[in-house]
Amino acid sequence: MNEKIEQMKQHYMDIPIPKELDFIVNRAIKQNKQRKSNFKWAFATAAAAILFVAGINTSSSLAHALSEVPLVGDLVKVLTFREYKFNEGTYKANLEVPAITNMDNKTLEETLNNKYLEEGKKLYSDFTIEMEKLKQNGGGHLGVDSSYVIKTDNDQILSVGKYVVNTVGSSSTTFKYDTIDKKKQLLITLPSLFKDDAYIRVISEKIKEQMKEQMKQDPKKIYWVEGVSNQVNSYFKTITKDQNFYINANGQLVISFQKYEVSPGYMGIVEFIIPTSVLSDILMMKDEYVH
Repeated sequence: MNEKIEQMKQHYMDIPIPKELDFIVNRAIKQNKQRKSNFKWAFATAAAAILFVAGINTSSSLAHALSEVPLVGDLVKVLTFREYKFNEGTYKANLEVPAITNMDNKTLEETLNNKYLEEGKKLYSDFTIEMEKLKQNGGGHLGVDSSYVIKTDNDQILSVGKYVVNTVGSSSTTFKYDTIDKKKQLLITLPSLFKDDAYIRVISEKIKEQMKEQMKQDPKKIYWVEGVSNQVNSYFKTITKDQNFYINANGQLVISFQKYEVSPGYMGIVEFIIPTSVLSDILMMKDEYVH
C-alpha cells in the first residue's frame, strides 16, 4: 500500500506547475459532489490529495485547509512545491520552491509559479557547477539557502517574499517580493499604485529622513546618506522606478533594499515603512491597497 502511494505521489510530483494543483483541487471537488452522502469518504479523498503535494507550509494552514475539505474552497494559497536538498561536508544546499494556487487568473498563476520553479532550478544548477569547480581546485565551503515568507495574507492582498542566502566565505542575501490583488487577480507593481512618477521623489525623500533619524537614535546604524555618511561615492539618492516593495498587513507601503544597497553589509536587508499620509495625494486609488 505504501509503495503504491509513493508511486502515485511521484506521479503527481512529475506533473508541471500549475496543472498538478488544478488537477488535485478539481478532482477533490468532483469526487465530493459525486458522494455528498459519504462525508468520511470525501474527507479522506481530499486529504489524501493534499498530502500528495510535498511540504505544505505550516500545520495551521494544513489544518485550516482540511477543515474546509467538504467544500474544498480555498485549499491553500501558497505551498512548497519543490525542494532541492544537498548535504556533503562543506557543501550544502537547501532550496524550497513556492507555488501559488487557487487563482482564477491562471496566466498570472502560471507565470509566477514557472518563475519560482525556474529560479529554483537555476540556483541548484549554479550550486552544483560551483561545487565541482571548488572540488577540482582543492575544495572549500559553499552553501545556498532559499525559501519564502508570507508577509501579508488577507482578503485582498497576498505578499510573498522569496529570499536567497549564498555562502562562499562570507554570505550574501537577497529578498524579492511579489504582491497580488487576490480580488482582481492581478500583480501589483510599484508604479501602478501612483498617478505619476512623483512617487519616486516623495518616497526617496522620506527614506532619507528616516535614515538620518534612525542613525541619530542608534549609533550602531549606518546608512549611506548625504550629510551624515562619509561614503561620498555611495550616497543613496533615489529609489528605482520598480524598487523592491510589499504592502504589509496594516495596508502600509514597505520599501526594501538588498544587503549593501544603501548601508554596510552588517545591516543586512533594510526596510522602510512609508507613512500613508505622505502618499495620499499621489496614490492612484486612495485606500484601495495603501491606507
